[in-house]
Amino acid sequence: MLGAFFWLIATVIQLIIIVIIINAVLSWLFAFDIVSRRNQFAGQIFDFTQRLTNPLLAPIRRFIPTVGNVDLSPMVLVLGLLFLQQVLNRWAVGSFL
Repeated sequence: MLGAFFWLIATVIQLIIIVIIINAVLSWLFAFDIVSRRNQFAGQIFDFTQRLTNPLLAPIRRFIPTVGNVDLSPMVLVLGLLFLQQVLNRWAVGSFL
């Protein structure tokens, strides 16, 4: 039963990481005008990913400033989530050293 719980947590972490990456890629595509902001499909996906990631990124953005117009908070969040996933995996296996 505990293994299924850790699997669920790991899957949710992976989905959050995927949403963060999609959000970052879409923001770059909009910033470099590769995809027009008038594209409704891309705009809806970007809005959806923004609504999911902003509550997670807002606390990080308070502590980490932008560096040369580059927001480093998504990278920090992804690294933190990967760290959390590794800790949970080691704890689930029982070899937490």
